[in-house]
Amino acid sequence: MGKQMTEMLKGTLEGIVLALLAGQSAYGYEITAWLRDRGFSDIAEGTVYALLVRIEQRGLVDVEKIPSEKGPPRKVYSLNAQGRDYLDEFWRTWGFLAERLEQLNTERK
Repeated sequence: MGKQMTEMLKGTLEGIVLALLAGQSAYGYEITAWLRDRGFSDIAEGTVYALLVRIEQRGLVDVEKIPSEKGPPRKVYSLNAQGRDYLDEFWRTWGFLAERLEQLNTERK
């Protein structure tokens, strides 16, 4: 992944993860696997886990510890009302930016 892609992804990964959690609850490794399945193959697990800690601290997700057959309990993340509001704002902002960028791209041709 190029530097420009990495930088853009840093700014949007939080919204991407929240969008995934809007569909269903998941634990960290599942989220990483979903991202990879959707073409974000270079995302490190550590990046996702650090992001999950941040969104938990900001109150955007609820966390439930579920017993695991292989080691310590898993933290399962689910989007809460505050997280849904934040995700709605993310999509509004994304739509605004995408529209303006497309307009700029069209004007330069």
